[in-house]
Amino acid sequence: MIELEDVSYGYGGGTLLTDISLKLAPGSFHFLTGPSGAGKTTLLKLCYGELIATKGRVSLFEHDARNMTRDDVALVRRRVGVVHQDCQFLDHLSVAENLALPLTVAGRSTDPQELRELMKWVGLEAQAGAHPPELSGGERQRAALARAVIVSPDVILADEPTGNVDWEMSLRLLTLLVELNRMGKTVMIATHDMHLIRSAKSQVQARVLRISDHRLQLAGADL
Repeated sequence: MIELEDVSYGYGGGTLLTDISLKLAPGSFHFLTGPSGAGKTTLLKLCYGELIATKGRVSLFEHDARNMTRDDVALVRRRVGVVHQDCQFLDHLSVAENLALPLTVAGRSTDPQELRELMKWVGLEAQAGAHPPELSGGERQRAALARAVIVSPDVILADEPTGNVDWEMSLRLLTLLVELNRMGKTVMIATHDMHLIRSAKSQVQARVLRISDHRLQLAGADL
């Protein structure tokens, strides 16, 4: 699905990632960890075509990212749901309208019943008519997750999805991501929260990957 082979990335004359090789197989679950500034967000961006490697090969659903057109990248984005750390919404639209935007961009109609079921799944059914500024931090993160999965992507990439919420909400978000994995979705979560990773042990079999000294390492045994 998504594969990086001997990938390096740098900017401003410096190197951030070196000789990264990674394969996100269908139905797999990964944690990506490492200190702040190590390159976790950059690695995620390489995985959905936002950035192009300075060296090596990135294969996105059997397409070489370096040779993809803008239309090719747009099609890939429909198969990859991204949960950003700083989730942005259109404040003049309701929560329900914000969640439906990816369908609009993809030229697909919104099924009201499916939208209601999705909002119920993330616990936001009561907030459907609210506007983003009215949401708490945890509600915004759940809304971001719902927006990422509304197009039924094959891969979910979450960048510090629990960074701005309390522990109870962190566990709730983790449970939702584990449920997506059980539905057959490939999931990779970038996080510095080792407590979250340890808490996943009873729920899912996951690989823990760590960026250290610009390289990607397997951080111990699989969970």
